[in-house]
Parts: sequence; C-alpha cells; structure tokens
Amino acid sequence: MNLQYTKIVAPVNGVITKNVEVGMNVQPGQQLFSIVPLEDVWVTADFKETQLKGMRVGQSAKIKVDSNGRTYNGHVDSFANSSGARLSLLPPENATGNYVKVVQRIPVKIVLEPGQNKDLSLRLGMSVEAKVYVK
Repeated sequence: MNLQYTKIVAPVNGVITKNVEVGMNVQPGQQLFSIVPLEDVWVTADFKETQLKGMRVGQSAKIKVDSNGRTYNGHVDSFANSSGARLSLLPPENATGNYVKVVQRIPVKIVLEPGQNKDLSLRLGMSVEAKVYVK
C-alpha cells in the first residue's frame, strides 16, 4: 500500500469536533471532521430587536461563561442580516389575519479581545450571558 496518500494536514491549530473511526469507509470529497480554532473564538448573542437601538459595531462587551464563571472582554463585531427565525429550518408563517407583533432576536457577533482565552477553555455551544455597553 502507498500510505503517503493517507496524511491529513490541518490548515489551522484547533480541536476536532467529529471523529473518524478506524475501519470507516469514506468517499472522495466526504467531510470527515471539522476543526475548531480555539485561538480565534467569538460569541453569537441573540439580542431582542428592541435591545439593538443603541448598539453599534466596536462597542465593548462582557461575556460571562456559565461553565467556568469567568468574565471575558470583547467588542461587537457585526450584526446578522436577518432574525434567527428567518434563517431557521421552518420559518414562522404569520398569515392568520390577526396582527400580533412578536419581538424577534437578532444574532450579534461579539469577538473576544486578544489574550482573553489563553487557556483555550472556551468551546462550541457553551452558555454565556453577554452584555454590550451602549453608552
């Protein structure tokens, strides 16, 4: 066998999220795993649209992580182009004849300041509380 073709080189340092098992049959082009670069982490916070009134890109933010109780410093990087409901698998269809206003949630990307995650303890899917300082 020519084993030199079995090397997999990662483009970044990180943690593998899906594992490939010995003996698996794989097809060309099949995704085997994902790599999460832990040096470049951010938080996606779903704020109510009424909370976005004074929020701007660049404003400072604090992220409190439930798992370790630590608070990290960051800043607002960007806002999603639509609400989370619009991008969901089954978006709501509110065509009933009654007009009921439902406050939507808008994803806001908060990037950690450099050096905040030195111990690489943050992981995908962790629960956090995000605060953005609007004034």
